[in-house]
Amino acid sequence: MNDIFRTMKGLYLLLFLFVLKTMCISFRYSVPEEKKKGFLVANVLEDLKLGTGELSARRAQLVSKSTKQYFHLDTHSGNLLINDKIDREALCGQSDPCMLLSEIVLQNPLNIYSIEMKIEDVNDNTPKFSKDKFDLEIPENVPTNTQFLLESAQDEDLGENSIQKYMLSPNEHFRLYVESNEDGSKYVHLVLQKPLDRENNSYFGLTLMAVDGGMPQRTGTAEININVLDINDNSPQFTQTEYKSRLKENSPQGILVFKVEATDLDFGSNAQITYSFHQAPQKIYELFSLNEINGETTLSGQLDYEKETSYSMSIRATDGGGLSSHCKVLVEIEDVNDNVPEVSIISITSPLAEDSPLETLVALFSVTDRDSGDNGRTMCSVETNLPFMLKSTMNNYYQLVVQSPLDREKISEYNITITAVDQGSPRLTSTRIINVQISDVNDNPPVFEKSSYEMQIRENNIPGLLIGSVHAADLDTEKNAKITYSLLPGKVTGGLVASYISVNSESGNLYVLRSLDYEQIKDFKVTVRATDGGSPPLSSEVTVRVVIIDENDNAPFFLYPLQNSTSPCNELVPKSVEAGYLVTKVVAVDGDSGQNSWLSYELLKATDPGLFSIGAQNGEVRTRRALTERDTSKQRLMIVVRDNGLPPQSSTAMLHVLPVGGFSDPYMKAVEVSKEEHEEDGTLTLYLVICLAAVSFVFLVCIVSFAALKICRRDPRESFIAAPPHFPPARPDIPENCGDSQSGSLSRSYHYDVCLTGGSLSSEFRFLRPLIPVFSVGDPNLNVNQTPPASQDIPDALDSRKPMEQARASLSEDSAPRSGAPGCIVNQATGPNMNCGQNDWLTYQ
Repeated sequence: MNDIFRTMKGLYLLLFLFVLKTMCISFRYSVPEEKKKGFLVANVLEDLKLGTGELSARRAQLVSKSTKQYFHLDTHSGNLLINDKIDREALCGQSDPCMLLSEIVLQNPLNIYSIEMKIEDVNDNTPKFSKDKFDLEIPENVPTNTQFLLESAQDEDLGENSIQKYMLSPNEHFRLYVESNEDGSKYVHLVLQKPLDRENNSYFGLTLMAVDGGMPQRTGTAEININVLDINDNSPQFTQTEYKSRLKENSPQGILVFKVEATDLDFGSNAQITYSFHQAPQKIYELFSLNEINGETTLSGQLDYEKETSYSMSIRATDGGGLSSHCKVLVEIEDVNDNVPEVSIISITSPLAEDSPLETLVALFSVTDRDSGDNGRTMCSVETNLPFMLKSTMNNYYQLVVQSPLDREKISEYNITITAVDQGSPRLTSTRIINVQISDVNDNPPVFEKSSYEMQIRENNIPGLLIGSVHAADLDTEKNAKITYSLLPGKVTGGLVASYISVNSESGNLYVLRSLDYEQIKDFKVTVRATDGGSPPLSSEVTVRVVIIDENDNAPFFLYPLQNSTSPCNELVPKSVEAGYLVTKVVAVDGDSGQNSWLSYELLKATDPGLFSIGAQNGEVRTRRALTERDTSKQRLMIVVRDNGLPPQSSTAMLHVLPVGGFSDPYMKAVEVSKEEHEEDGTLTLYLVICLAAVSFVFLVCIVSFAALKICRRDPRESFIAAPPHFPPARPDIPENCGDSQSGSLSRSYHYDVCLTGGSLSSEFRFLRPLIPVFSVGDPNLNVNQTPPASQDIPDALDSRKPMEQARASLSEDSAPRSGAPGCIVNQATGPNMNCGQNDWLTYQ
């Protein structure tokens, strides 16, 4: 068990080392400062173990950790070049080594390599003294070997290029003593090696030279003016040899940093102490201000923890006699959260296809914070209502990937706000907005504005007429939204749809290709397809119903009287009729529909305009007054029928009305009596029975006598010819059921009786008839059409009945009214209008 545990522990250790090696691969290079732009530092292909072209293929980028990009990576050759001139002293100051950190980021797959670039110092700075002249006042009683501290020169270079030695101009009283500290700084002392004698020499002018170790050597000089003074045997003494102070980097200017204090046991001017910086670099003078009287040091510049974390300086106290001493001061800078996180975009994919799969990389970026500690630790986030999410990788690198499906038709672009927050107090936040365009794919079919269309067109149209248009919209863009319209194959009343309708493929306009007739086709349907230009194309269909609107293009047509007959239409009317008598009914039809088929009748012309009238709606011709002897024997009526269209159309018909005498007045009255109440007293009924018996007897006698006389006088050459009735031919375009009287058609329920005679109207044939009709005693409501039960034994009468039976058989086969024969049409409601026998009455319905 222990062996297995040790084996597993070793494997985990190897795995950890392997992952650590993969994630922390770094390379180190060095380059001298002050090199020009384009200077070749190194070629990274060999170190990265990559081939030529792989850097560009993997979208390699060099990411600098500093605020300025000093290097440039050529992704084609792999050369690492200087992008801008580097000044080591300005970049790192006195820090050694001076390192610039960068990272090479490779994608597909993601690899990050650290680059540590060491900036090597060159001897480009000359040693400098803070002043060109230094004045010393030395009492004359100063013992030999007394040391006078001089201000050291400053050289911004490091190592061998910094100051290596000091040299003093030759003299017999003074020499130099250089003291080296542990931190590498040097203090220069002027040592008195021969007693002074102010009376002999009160002034010395010396030259101090600082020499560095570079090649070639650089030197700096300063003049030392020494005035010999009277005795001052006590030098100032600081209360502390070293002072320490802490200061926040955001401290305001003018704040007290520290205060030094020194005392002198001398009196008078020899005890007056002044304070000054000793061997301080230029940046000390820029950041701090020293009060030379009270030793207070205040802040005069802006501190930045990210540049310097501490400052060390030396303060010198000098009394009035020229004696001095110095102390060290260390100012430590405390970091505050004064730097916001910085978001650096490395790569972005835009436009992004709306059908991109999940986990697709949208953007790669890094977040850095120049603060330290918690102030430099950052967190990154994006809005939660977006179809994207962040994935943290390593070294503060983040990937923005797709987390839910995209739909360009809902949102065509995203402005993604990346928010970076540090952990300082208070927390600082920075945002970076990136725009991602969503590119379209063909995922939406065309959609018509309506689920179905209905278009109307009037009949007898012009071919090529625009009847309407269909329109479909596609939520996609560009070619995916370009819609083409087409007709689906189909048939309309046996013909192809394409022979009736065409559609404009671009606009969706529908055109009719032929003239349409409402009477042939009232409506039809076509199917229009809308197809977009995507790949693959998507389509949708819609049904268009084309409705033909009727035009008033058919004139009314007379069914009765029919005008294309060779024989005129004659109507017989008794001369004894009263006003309001129904002569006949005119029947007409119209092939149109709706109000175009509404018919009205009018009497256009008449022989006697005041004698007849016609019903405007039902076409019934009636008498307006009773007939007189002065009325002509032949009345001509011209009847016009008009429809209700715009413009109206009309037709005319000629009707001949022949007033005929000889109709039995009692018969006429009997018709009227049949319509009245038949409640009579018993006495009246008895009288009526007697009268009927007498009349019947007289009638039989007359008939027998007339028949015998006629047989005796009959001419053999005379023939009793019955003219067959003339009926108009049936029209196939007129329906059987011809509406009602309102539309000018003839109702099937209208009853007519026909009475025909043998021969023409001018025939000499006459027969007697009873003065009053014969009624049955048991049935007072006897129908007037009932045939009397009298026997007809006369051969001529039998011969004359044959053509009437033929006419009767013909009329029984046709329900339409007939005219043209020497006979008449009789309305059952008003009785016969022709002088004819009861045996010759024919009834049809």
